[in-house]
Amino acid sequence: MLVFRELPEDQLARLQDRHEVLVANPRVASQHDAFWAALPAAQGLIGSSYPIDQAVLAQAPRLEAVSSVSVGIDNYDLKALRQRGIVLTHTPGVLTETTADTLFALVMASSRRLVELATYVREGHWTRNIDQALFGWDVHGKTLGILGFGRIGQAVARRAALGFGMPVLYHSRRAAAVPELAGRARHVALHSLLAESDIVVCTLPLSDETRGLMDARHFAAMKPGAVFVNGSRGAVVQEPALLAALDSGHLRAAGLDVFATEPLPLDSPLRGHPRVTALPHAGSATHETRHAMATLATSNLLQVLAGERCACAVS
Repeated sequence: MLVFRELPEDQLARLQDRHEVLVANPRVASQHDAFWAALPAAQGLIGSSYPIDQAVLAQAPRLEAVSSVSVGIDNYDLKALRQRGIVLTHTPGVLTETTADTLFALVMASSRRLVELATYVREGHWTRNIDQALFGWDVHGKTLGILGFGRIGQAVARRAALGFGMPVLYHSRRAAAVPELAGRARHVALHSLLAESDIVVCTLPLSDETRGLMDARHFAAMKPGAVFVNGSRGAVVQEPALLAALDSGHLRAAGLDVFATEPLPLDSPLRGHPRVTALPHAGSATHETRHAMATLATSNLLQVLAGERCACAVS
């Protein structure tokens, strides 16, 4: 087994109990060559955030399974994996609530200017009562639009509708039956969602259909003064178009956990933009959730290599 991103010790031990295991993270310079040298013998791969493409697969003739410690699968060449009969698994479900927490935190932070105000205090500028130059905007009661309505989108909707009294609009391929949101969340066309929402949260997976979806035309279609939050994949957004919408004042603010290039380049105008609250792709980054993801990914790999059916198989 080739572990290409470090696992918790207890999960590494589970693999070592049944298989010969090598840990080699190709993003770490000192381990890069070891990763490539181990591919010819590898029967299973487990890790995340590294492209498993045709170049990697060509060096791994014995490969039977790839277990991704993630929900997103855009780092994997699905066509090549299917052609080889290699099973790809991922970790849906265990990070839903944590990621929804992060997205709603970005909604709150962007609307109430929390990071900006905390910095204002930290830097010693708070010497008198603040005035409207530093006021934020209410979240409760505002209309929330959600792009994509899978597990995470629905979890965000529950927080908004049930916790903050927010009318929820969502756009997805089809309407979803979510009993606890009956009468509180409405399936609408994309143009209606953009035009009517005070805050838009993107939870779409990255695909050929969604890549670059949020462009200048769609940002222009948003309500003036709206807030945009993205916690899906950076490539869903055309970042120059988002910057233009922020700079013009058409959008009030943006909360971003994902970017087209990660880590965010030092010269990116998004890094220090006064209207942007930026996080380092931290949607699922809690101790509890990352451990749960690693546990599920380890179980997935062990199941596939034991010839068992895996409920988390993608291909």
